[in-house]
Amino acid sequence: MNEQHSDRTDLDHNITRRKFLGTSALSSAALVTGGLTSLLRQSASATGFNFVEATIPQLQAAMASGALTSADLTSGYINRIQSLNPTLHAVIEVNPNAVAIATALDNERRNGHVRGPLHGIPILVKDNIATDDNMQTTAGSLAIYGSQVPADAPLIQQLRAAGAIILGKANLGEWANFRDDEAETYPLAVGWSARGGSTNNAYDLSYTSWGSSSGSGTGAAANLCAAAVGTETDGSITGPSAVENIFGLKPTLGLISQAGIVPISHQQDTAGPMARSVTDVAILLGIMQSPQTDYTPLLQRGALQGK
Repeated sequence: MNEQHSDRTDLDHNITRRKFLGTSALSSAALVTGGLTSLLRQSASATGFNFVEATIPQLQAAMASGALTSADLTSGYINRIQSLNPTLHAVIEVNPNAVAIATALDNERRNGHVRGPLHGIPILVKDNIATDDNMQTTAGSLAIYGSQVPADAPLIQQLRAAGAIILGKANLGEWANFRDDEAETYPLAVGWSARGGSTNNAYDLSYTSWGSSSGSGTGAAANLCAAAVGTETDGSITGPSAVENIFGLKPTLGLISQAGIVPISHQQDTAGPMARSVTDVAILLGIMQSPQTDYTPLLQRGALQGK
């Protein structure tokens, strides 16, 4: 990996996501729609903290210092979804209980209980991952709209137990692109679902968002969430991550439970983390897997020497 991009948590690098967005995404989007200026507009919480482009450790530090609450952060992301999603089509639905959950987690923090690095952090999850709450799990299809899943997928159970807020369900290529050969023939169609429409790229509305984890990629890139969860058979995490200028990882098969995920192939499918920094991907992966692991010490230079 290029040394310059080995740690994206430092926003003082010569090239940052914010600067790159300002010089490329904004100009290209303007050619298509007259401008997605709100992609770069600072979004401050009620306490004045600007959370756009903030990493999970930065968000945790702000909450620990009292500069930010999880409820304000969650409301801020919801406001961005309401503003940008009519153009981006990255989010199928928002959790109606998200702010209430965040408030409860804020109360835990005030009482001295912090569950871990995801405490109070809003996460988008792909709509083929079961959530037993007031949201649908449909894989983007109208065919099973209104059905009820029996329980949270195990990875969702682990995220909730770690204090993560399931902010909403991300759009996707319907049935994780398991439809026909249209997705292979027309790249712009790989992020389309009957429920969510066609996901647009956060950088260029005329370019593909890829898929099938299109909404997770666009949602993370456009700061509609702190991080996102996608799934992959072959390229469905790494493809959207590449075209959305974020980081995504397809974990080793079996590291994360496949239960509660609408599949294509049990021999290839796995969920995986998608985020704007390597550190955030490492944090999310460590919580999603079983047994849970802290990968962040391995991000230091030389950490793998002799291993």
